[in-house]
Amino acid sequence: MTPQNLTAGKNEVTFKSFGVDLAGDLYLPEGFDETKTYKAIVGASPFPQVKDQIPATYGPEMAARGFIYLGFDYLGMGSSPALPGEYKQSRYMFRLIENTWDAVSYLGTLPFVDEIYGLGVCQGGSIIASAAVTDHRIKKIAMVSGMMAADAFQWTDRDAANQLIASANASTQKMFETGAPDYVAPFGLTDEMSRQEFVDAAAYPAMAGETYDYYGRDGVKGPVAVATYTNMHIGDQPMQSLISIGEAYADKIAQPSLTIYGTSASTAPCSTQFVEKLTNEHEELAFDDFSHVDFYYKPEAVKASTDAVAEFFNK
Repeated sequence: MTPQNLTAGKNEVTFKSFGVDLAGDLYLPEGFDETKTYKAIVGASPFPQVKDQIPATYGPEMAARGFIYLGFDYLGMGSSPALPGEYKQSRYMFRLIENTWDAVSYLGTLPFVDEIYGLGVCQGGSIIASAAVTDHRIKKIAMVSGMMAADAFQWTDRDAANQLIASANASTQKMFETGAPDYVAPFGLTDEMSRQEFVDAAAYPAMAGETYDYYGRDGVKGPVAVATYTNMHIGDQPMQSLISIGEAYADKIAQPSLTIYGTSASTAPCSTQFVEKLTNEHEELAFDDFSHVDFYYKPEAVKASTDAVAEFFNK
């Protein structure tokens, strides 16, 4: 698609990364005029989401606030292909960062794009924070329910972390020897489970219920509602996620940043401990009424976060 046939609303686009075409949705504001210039946002989604989940929620919201928003499927996810000889649902942190750099490059080719910003939710927060360290084409970043300080969240229980590593190592070996993908359910949630089955099996039922209401078979953005989404993922994922510690980069971020989170969320330390290490111009916004997943789709939480992000980016 060329700039000449883009219109207000959602436009399907592609751009190159790792030599293949990644599938994206470019959201343009009402009254879009290609002769004018706009502030643009590259979106980064949670693990293991596709562009019809968080980007399909935040894209229209940011476009309604006057921004261009690019949501896309990372390499091997959703409608984007895997590399030859590799498998789908193989979402690896360092590739996500490079995909993000290429998304920025794509936005930079559009004549109606002025400044470019980054907006990440959950794991997308870590992706945006990490990508921005060495990509100063991104002028500001915002992170919502961000998983930047993964150290506190993933390494506090070393035994549990080492169990994840052991299973990921075994999956890596199995795939090398068999030449076939090894799919697992990272959250223990399969595409067929009922809400009751998942909650009954969970160590933390309240958190499980919140997760299911979004990702489950009957969830608002689960595998039935979103055809390109699955809860199954390549089993070697922890080998990369456990060394993707966003807080390690915090003091190197030069751009102004905004961190938004819910104080009651179990992931709140991933935001607060990240903020403690920042040395840049920074704003922090905490909500007592919203949990981690509330910011994914609940209207009040999404409005609060997107209003705040728009105000921050417009300063």
